[in-house]
Order: sequence, then C-alpha cells, then structure tokens
Amino acid sequence: MVEIRPLRLPDVREIKPARHGDDRGFFSEVYNRRSMSDKGLDIEFVQDNHSHSREVGVLRGLHFQMPPFAQDKLIRVTKGRIFDVAVDIRKGSATYGQWVGLDVSAEAWNQIFVPKGFAHGFVTLEPDTEVLYKVTSLYSPEHDRGIRFNDPDIGIDWPVDEADLTLSPKDRDAPFLHESETGF
Repeated sequence: MVEIRPLRLPDVREIKPARHGDDRGFFSEVYNRRSMSDKGLDIEFVQDNHSHSREVGVLRGLHFQMPPFAQDKLIRVTKGRIFDVAVDIRKGSATYGQWVGLDVSAEAWNQIFVPKGFAHGFVTLEPDTEVLYKVTSLYSPEHDRGIRFNDPDIGIDWPVDEADLTLSPKDRDAPFLHESETGF
C-alpha cells in the first residue's frame, strides 16, 4: 500500500511505498501505475535517471524543461540522503515563486513527486548519495533550463552553507527566476 500526502505546495507530494522485510532483507514496490492512479497520480513515465554524488553538499538544480518537453518527476534515494526542493514557476499560480523542501533518504524510504511547472533541485546530505528519478518526457537539450539556486526572491533555506556547496558552472550561473522565461 502506498501512502501519498501533499506538501505545503499541494501539487508536490511525498510518497511512501510499503516496505516488507524479514531476515533476508526487504521487498518494496516503489512504483505501480495503477496504485498511483487510484490515488490521483495518473502518470506515465518514459525515462529513468540516476545520479551519484560523492560528497556532502553537492547541489544539482534548480532544473526544469520548458513545454512541450516539461517533465513530471518522481525522485527517490537508494543510498544516502538529500534535501529535495521544488519551486513553483507557473506564472499564473497563487504560489508562483514559492518553494517546498523535503528530506528524502534511503532510510526513510520516501519519494517526492514534482509536477510540471516546478523547478527541481537537491543537495546531498550524506557522502556517496545515489538518486533515481523517473520523468514523463524525454530529455530535450533545447528545452533544458535552470533557475539560480540562491535566488533571493525565492529564498530557499538550503541546509548546507553556501560556501560548502559544490555546483556545476551551469547551476552556479543560472538566471534568477525574474530573468527567466519558463513557458508556464
């Protein structure tokens, strides 16, 4: 049985799949389209992505793809722990520019669902963290965009000091939200 609960921005949800264990280990059905659909998330994923980050403080994001290649994302951690963030970039939304964060970890066995119209990013909180995420649209380099991780108008409270973050040049130099055409 899967549990789904809305977060502070209700379109973003935490998902907790059941986990069944015994002396051999455990088994978990981490995604079942029918179960998710029965709970209001009728989504078809077309690509899985896997990232590995060696150190604490690796920040990836804030990323999104513009329509028509916008992506819903289902993110889980198979090893380690992250602080995962979703930012509403839908210009007509009552929560435009607001963010929500969630600790996602292998230990908690939780996932986060980030819908289209949200920029997504995370920072690692443990070394050798591995993140798997499903997306609903194939990657399109021409539609790939980013928002600056430290945009003061968004004000994300990252749990790692900025001086201790490791970012790609693309993420460090991404535009601020007010400078971005998001397509939403």
